[in-house]
Amino acid sequence: MGAGWVGAGVPLGQQSGVDPILRMLDANINRAREALRVLEDIARFALDDGRLVALIKPVRQSVSRLAEAIPGGEPRLLAARNTPGDAGAGITTRAESARAGPRDIASAAAKRLTEALRVIEECAKATSAGPRLAQVAKEARYAAYEAERAILSALPPPRGTPWRLCVLLTESLCAGPWLGVARAAIEGGADCIQLREKALPDAELLRRALALVELARAAPAQRRASVVINDRPDIALASGADGVHLGQDDLPLPSARALAGDRLSIGVSTHTPDELRRAVADGADVVGIGAMFASTTKDRPASGPQLLRWWLGQSQAQRVPHLAIGGVTPANAPELARLGCRGVAVSAVVCAAADPAGVCRALLGALGPAPGSGEGPAT
Repeated sequence: MGAGWVGAGVPLGQQSGVDPILRMLDANINRAREALRVLEDIARFALDDGRLVALIKPVRQSVSRLAEAIPGGEPRLLAARNTPGDAGAGITTRAESARAGPRDIASAAAKRLTEALRVIEECAKATSAGPRLAQVAKEARYAAYEAERAILSALPPPRGTPWRLCVLLTESLCAGPWLGVARAAIEGGADCIQLREKALPDAELLRRALALVELARAAPAQRRASVVINDRPDIALASGADGVHLGQDDLPLPSARALAGDRLSIGVSTHTPDELRRAVADGADVVGIGAMFASTTKDRPASGPQLLRWWLGQSQAQRVPHLAIGGVTPANAPELARLGCRGVAVSAVVCAAADPAGVCRALLGALGPAPGSGEGPAT
């Protein structure tokens, strides 16, 4: 292969005067390095997690090996660089100009990293380094997927997460050990577990919250469940939970927000249109609406689905997720689904069941497919 060729069939001097394969490799190696730096700093400064920093290191080493393995190495890449002549350098979108917080920053960086590694892998196949270079890029891409999963799992979910099935966990209602019920609920597809223990001493409540967070974080990415603590923003913060849920007689939402800032999703239980309006005005990230039906765990008159129907007709319902609560079962969940219900919260129907995972699957099946559900990243 002559000195004027790097790609298999792409001569130097074409268009900009340099091999376009080299230009793409240079641009995407730089993108990958930049994205890795962002992810590493999220792990260091937003999460203070040395384990996650260490997880990024082999990906960084792989990207360095990519640059070294390209025929001509770094000097050849630098010679191919033509930033002023890059037709896409000045093109931006509105989405690129705004980030909601560390999770949004990490998600954007991870996508940029894996996309760059895919381009490198494809371009590598057109170089004289061929299969060896492509294999290094592929291994780096798979390692990047794992780093993405670990970092995003460690960060709080976006405020206003539209959960499909929240299980309120109270030991006195559980047919088996409470943590085993939580594990089964997650296996059955529950994407939120709310720890609801009103009589426990603070130390024991924190111990359970920590155990629940550890359980949720250890689940595979496709079964990642959020953890919410009932009533107690202090316990939620101390345990690293994802959110706190407040009743009408608990700490007012603005006070909870002053304590938690953006570190917690804050939900509020509501039972009337006025309470719903107030919760939204105060900045609730999610609203519990009920009671839908007669409940064994709450001595409260059932509003029936009328309140849910009213809420779904309000414009705010498009931006503030809801959980219909109170007596919801696999038998009556289809009635709520027909109204447009997107999420439910349940307690005894799962906790007291001999097969909590099976009941969770039945509830999710009764609600129908999640809006916008799709497959994971193509590999």
